[in-house]
Amino acid sequence: MVGPDFTGMQKVLDRIDEITRKCNPNMERPAHSSAAQSRFVELLEAENKTKEKNSAAKTGTPMDELRRKVSRSADKYNIDEELIRAVIQVESGWKRDAVSVKGAMGLMQLMPRTAAMLGVEDAFDPEQNIEGGVKYLAQLTDKYRGDVEMALAAYNAGPSRVDAAGGAPFQETARYVRNVMALYHRYREEESQEG
Repeated sequence: MVGPDFTGMQKVLDRIDEITRKCNPNMERPAHSSAAQSRFVELLEAENKTKEKNSAAKTGTPMDELRRKVSRSADKYNIDEELIRAVIQVESGWKRDAVSVKGAMGLMQLMPRTAAMLGVEDAFDPEQNIEGGVKYLAQLTDKYRGDVEMALAAYNAGPSRVDAAGGAPFQETARYVRNVMALYHRYREEESQEG
């Protein structure tokens, strides 16, 4: 079972934002955004739990092995493990063979040119994909002097677009950053409660 496709949800959230702006053009951020964002995060987490349960029964890379790969890359590049997990969840839902409509590949959705730049020979190999994606995220975090939200915007839209816009260049990028950050904070909170 592949699981739900969240691309339709993005379209729905975009349409809600559009309607909200038409009804109340003075509103900077739609009133529904935190509720919609929370619902989005809940759906992502539910899908992740389903994948965790199913991964042990399937052939291929089990979830615990993927998490070990994430942990190793987090340590190597000094990036929070929870942030990497959040990026993977939003990017691909932990689907190692995911391909976006724009051609981004694997768990961390690396574009072919970015993968080549990072030395990733097989973007569908979970270890190479995670290593490359985390390396790229670390480079962007350094570029934006530790500003994680700017780094995430650049990861999603590309650094040249973010530099030209002085921030998230598209509404979809801003939503992407909010969703990743919401998951990141939730994962950190869960870690602190467990630890």
